[in-house]
Amino acid sequence: MNKYLNIIGLSTAALMISTSAFAAELTMRISLQLPLKSHLGQNLALFKSKVEADSNGSIEVQIYDSAQLYKDKEVPAAVGSGSIEAGVASLTRYVGDIPAVDIFYQPFLMNSEDKIRKAVAKGSPVRGPIDEAIKSTGSTVLWWQAYGGAIMLSKGGPISNPTDMKGKKVRVFGKTLGQFVEASGGAPTLISGSEQYLAYQRGTVDVGMTGVSGVKSRKLYEVMDTITVTNHADIEFIVVVNSDWWAELTEGQRQIISAAAMHAEADVRNNVAQIEAEAYAIAKQNGMTVVIPSDSDIAAFKAASGPVYEAYKDRAGALGAQLLEAASGL
Repeated sequence: MNKYLNIIGLSTAALMISTSAFAAELTMRISLQLPLKSHLGQNLALFKSKVEADSNGSIEVQIYDSAQLYKDKEVPAAVGSGSIEAGVASLTRYVGDIPAVDIFYQPFLMNSEDKIRKAVAKGSPVRGPIDEAIKSTGSTVLWWQAYGGAIMLSKGGPISNPTDMKGKKVRVFGKTLGQFVEASGGAPTLISGSEQYLAYQRGTVDVGMTGVSGVKSRKLYEVMDTITVTNHADIEFIVVVNSDWWAELTEGQRQIISAAAMHAEADVRNNVAQIEAEAYAIAKQNGMTVVIPSDSDIAAFKAASGPVYEAYKDRAGALGAQLLEAASGL
């Protein structure tokens, strides 16, 4: 069983209200769109546990999961403005301010675990400039959370190639992914992660795009019956803090929080393969069919993806060109 499930056997309420609350000198609230039982939620629980232990209870971490406070798309503005101290957002939520962040959604660019690890390493030629650029939004990146590869969800059959995509309404969670869908013949619809269950249930879209761990945590196997393992993009979430709040902390507080963040980042990155494997197993146990496209099917998707790369180059400017060159050389 995934060790995340054994980290902290507490309810959501208990995670939000620390037993050390009365002794806390500092409170750090974190907004999360996913359920606490998701692997990102459990990663925050690990962070909370370490911060509160290492600070002897002087720092309290409160986790507000399942979009209780803010939806994913609202997190960058909420954190950047100081409405909340910290939040978890999909990296692509910064694409409006920093188009280059969608380097991870260029179709099939990050196509191996080795490339992904090199790209997301702190200070790497890919991640370093992104972390620096995000500071312009009023936020500072604490750590990156691995979510896994992007997959397709459907009912009644797989989406193995562009022919299967043609004419289908597809849930996406970023502009570049929408362009990939359009290039493949589908019609993209931007839907928040917390809203996708209802979108599939109601038939708002025909096809879903997500990470397989979301199939488990959101019980998407109840509304979709097929997973196509395209892994056409690498999904990354980031935990950000308000930069002004961060600057006002003592050096000791920043050191405690930073150390816990690095611990949490390494833990989720090292366990993401196991997390995905368990999610696939749960999906199969609940009746889903898992389909792996053939090499020729993937080649067809790649052939259709040329316009996506060109649009990225046009939109992402000098930073995008810099990141694309760095990522291509990994």
